Amino acid sequence: MKVEMVMPQMGESIAEGTIVKWIKSVGDRVELDEDILEISTDKVDSEIPTPATGVIAEILIQEGTTVPIGTVLALIETEGDVSVEKKEKLDEYVKGEEPANRPSAQDSSPHDGSDHGGLKVRVFSKVGRKEETPVAEIPAEKKSTFISPLVQNIAATEGIPLDVVQNMMGSGRDGRVTKKDMLNYIADKKTRPIPTPAMVTPKAAVVPPAAPIITKLPAPAAAPTAAPSVWTGPEDEIVEMDRMRKMIADHMVRSVHTSPHVVSFSEVDMDRIVKHRESIKKSFKEREGFSLTYTSYFIKVAAEVLPEFPFVNASVDGYNMILRKKINIGFAVELPGAGLIVPNIKGADGLNLKGIAHGLHDLAEKARSSSLLPDDVSGGTFTITNVGVFGNIAGAPIINQPQVAILGTGAIRKVPAVVETEFGDSIAIRWRMMMSLSYDHRIIDGAMAGRFMARLKEKLEKYEE
Repeated sequence: MKVEMVMPQMGESIAEGTIVKWIKSVGDRVELDEDILEISTDKVDSEIPTPATGVIAEILIQEGTTVPIGTVLALIETEGDVSVEKKEKLDEYVKGEEPANRPSAQDSSPHDGSDHGGLKVRVFSKVGRKEETPVAEIPAEKKSTFISPLVQNIAATEGIPLDVVQNMMGSGRDGRVTKKDMLNYIADKKTRPIPTPAMVTPKAAVVPPAAPIITKLPAPAAAPTAAPSVWTGPEDEIVEMDRMRKMIADHMVRSVHTSPHVVSFSEVDMDRIVKHRESIKKSFKEREGFSLTYTSYFIKVAAEVLPEFPFVNASVDGYNMILRKKINIGFAVELPGAGLIVPNIKGADGLNLKGIAHGLHDLAEKARSSSLLPDDVSGGTFTITNVGVFGNIAGAPIINQPQVAILGTGAIRKVPAVVETEFGDSIAIRWRMMMSLSYDHRIIDGAMAGRFMARLKEKLEKYEE
């Protein structure tokens, strides 16, 4: 029997993934949950385990190819061994030669019960190579005008008519418009008028020639010589962003285009938390094997306050407000090099300080060793970023979409402060911290943000284990 290994869902809003590297080859034996390939998306790089024990019978998608979620990537033979003759044919496939009787790329579309544009679904059994079941034909005009939900959302947010999007020549499969195409279009929109259907080349003139469903895009042609968009001098060095930095750049630009950002600041007396941590940090490290950080306190307190403010633990979809019932708090982790990622502590409102500390430590270690799983970076409802790690007093972070708020915590410093006592006001040395809340003004007003910050401040200043 053959088991299909498909491109997994790598997180919310992720529609496709890229094969970075096949760890195993055709003919190799693999055990259940053994890592078989590396996949990259715009949220996470991940090593994917095999879904069954057996022998890799066929690799359908080669390295460097980007395919939709659900695409069959490989076939694993779970009963019997691959014969020498069969392995030679499989090796020919891997080298790029077409083995005899191998189905075309159009026959490798995953069977999920939905329409597949007239393609044939592959159904494997213990005794047969495959059966071919015809699927209902989709009219040709629909094939060339498919618009993904993500692209539709960007178009709606930016006020771009869908008929304009339909007539764009995208860089995706079969000329489909991708998120990158939309961001490039938006960035360039100010310098040119928005085209109307009358201004666009008729659809029939831009439909690309027939191509396999899964294919690599040709290498881009050399750009014509033109003056740079930013002034440079002869002594300047131009360095192209790496893949991680490009993804961060796109994510940040999209967030600013999506959410009207407003930032509120508040100063917090951290004396109580500093003293609590100092009293237990030595025994905590001896017992647990790692240091207790202040971020654990921030997550614990935020998880206690968020249920009181459901609109802060939410998302926006057009004119709909999605109030999240789960409290999944993300935290920014710096990666080796110049990148960062935001894993999430799931169900943070159900954990004590020790449980949160363990979640923080484990996820941070996985992030730095590039072993995060898709579930680790998806499903977040609120994010905290500690801008004070390097001594910064405060910051105004950008919202982590599709969330509506992000908390920034500054450096905890000894400062002179006015302290109210029963004997009157006095000047004392106190541990103080500035915290900021960046929030989406579509759903959170200043009054709500102010009350949320005041409640956080109260819980931090009166912290109790």
